[in-house]
Amino acid sequence: MTAPALTIAEILDQPAVVPLWPTVGRALGLAESTTYQLASEDRLPIEVIRLGRRRVARTIDLHRFLGLAPKENGAAPEVQSGASAAGNDEAAGVQPAASVEQSAPTCK
Repeated sequence: MTAPALTIAEILDQPAVVPLWPTVGRALGLAESTTYQLASEDRLPIEVIRLGRRRVARTIDLHRFLGLAPKENGAAPEVQSGASAAGNDEAAGVQPAASVEQSAPTCK
């Protein structure tokens, strides 16, 4: 049975290194057996570090792969929710325009 995937907040709240399972596997949406299989075949998208018998990954590598790491200039990644991505016309006092039906162009 696959554990539920981690949320972005849970991923960002991790220490410098995280265990391969459950943290890395769940963040990538993988089952435990798949996570360890890919790690043993060196096919995970992030570097796996062996600490004795433990396998861990650097959190920053996980963040970079998921697109959650700050950019090189130090700016945080831009993440927009569906509501803010559509624009905030209501706050500016602008009424949304009525939908306009568009027809396909005809060949003449």
